[in-house]
Amino acid sequence: MGSSTATQSSSSSYDLSFKILLIGDSGVGKSSLLLSFISNAVDDITPTIGVDFKIKTLTVGGKRLKLTIWDTAGQEKFRTLTSSYFRGAQGIILVYDVTRRDTFTNLSDVWAKEVELYCTNEDCVKMLVGNKVDRESERAVSREEGVALAKELGSLFLECSAKTRANVEQCFEELTLKIMEVPSLLKEGSTSGKKNILIQKQQQQQTTVSQSSCCS
Repeated sequence: MGSSTATQSSSSSYDLSFKILLIGDSGVGKSSLLLSFISNAVDDITPTIGVDFKIKTLTVGGKRLKLTIWDTAGQEKFRTLTSSYFRGAQGIILVYDVTRRDTFTNLSDVWAKEVELYCTNEDCVKMLVGNKVDRESERAVSREEGVALAKELGSLFLECSAKTRANVEQCFEELTLKIMEVPSLLKEGSTSGKKNILIQKQQQQQTTVSQSSCCS
């Protein structure tokens, strides 16, 4: 009970607000990665239909952050729907399954091109994430290959396991730290954060006024 209260109170104010997008083939573990980060648990997850999103508040680099993380369907029939959600994203996480080579090749053949085509923010920070490292014996893509592709795409790189939670928090923390190093993205996040805090303060003031007037 205490942790949920803390989450609610911490979400009432923050310094910066960023939009993060998770993309990649269906079944690579995007939803599992997000759930592991949000709730520290992973259940059996059905494929995402269209687009879903979660909100997480955390402190990184001494700043209180609100992350709105969009989880997109990997199926081709939802590709046009996904494209509209690139708008305004400060960070994009491209996920592949280290046990399925096709999901890795599709990042450069399909998803990286989607980012180039639809991302409206040229300063947007990208991170390449190889998921399911807990299944090391089934590995089909080496870490070295992942590092090489990340270098080619100009993105950060990390391998993780949504199942064991290895490197899951680091994935989002490293991404947000990098976003905060980019002046234009920091400005966007600050503007969004201040705007939301201002709206919340106005709502609180209106509530206070209505309460005082009804009791006078």
